[in-house]
Amino acid sequence: MIEAEMDETQALEAFAALAQEHRLRLVRSLVTAGPDGMASGVLAEAVGVTAATVSHHLKELSHAGLVASRREGRSIIYSAAYPVLSDLIAFLMRDCCQGRPEVCAPAMAALANCCLPNGETACV
Repeated sequence: MIEAEMDETQALEAFAALAQEHRLRLVRSLVTAGPDGMASGVLAEAVGVTAATVSHHLKELSHAGLVASRREGRSIIYSAAYPVLSDLIAFLMRDCCQGRPEVCAPAMAALANCCLPNGETACV
């Protein structure tokens, strides 16, 4: 089954969710944490907000599809929704080249250098 590409409405919802400093920091922390994710309390501490505040922001990010959650014992573990984040990047870059690959080359090079084959990361 072929997944549909992200449409403008979905992209706007994702960008709206990311257009707040704490939510952007939360997503970046979750991307850094990898697929194992982080507990909400650890996320709150990492971003420097209260548990209630982080809960509100995670709800907004979840609604936009940018984060996923799972229960482990008494904790809720949040993780980045990598497929949605990839779709958001693809949405931005979908029409970038317009027959001129040099237009997209810097972005593609940055992404290619970000995740190295042995699991290391070159991104800062």
